[in-house]
Amino acid sequence: MKFGIQVNEGPYQHQSSDSAYQFTKAALEKGHEIFRVFFYHDGVNNASSLTIPPQDDRHIVDRWTALAKEHNLDLVVCIAAAQRRGMLDEKEAKRQGKNASNLAEGFRISGLGQLIEAGIQSERLVVFGD
Repeated sequence: MKFGIQVNEGPYQHQSSDSAYQFTKAALEKGHEIFRVFFYHDGVNNASSLTIPPQDDRHIVDRWTALAKEHNLDLVVCIAAAQRRGMLDEKEAKRQGKNASNLAEGFRISGLGQLIEAGIQSERLVVFGD
């Protein structure tokens, strides 16, 4: 089965991010395809390269990055939600006149059209969080 995944909650404020990661990982291990993982609302915080959890805690951003590398996943961050929360890639930082970017490796910024496409191209769109 081909899945699209939508993550609406941040990495440490709600179980949704962990659940989305575990679901995605399990689906891939069972041979399913993940068309795209789309991070929306506070879910864009899963893509922050500035996240530094305590040493004894899980590093959700690094988990997504490693999973994306291993399975060639398309991790897309909503541009509008990202900008509201201070998330920028190098291109957007330059375009907005900012001197830094903070998008973690493996993620890319794009628009809501990517979420619509995921819904169309996937057999199921699974949403994690409100």
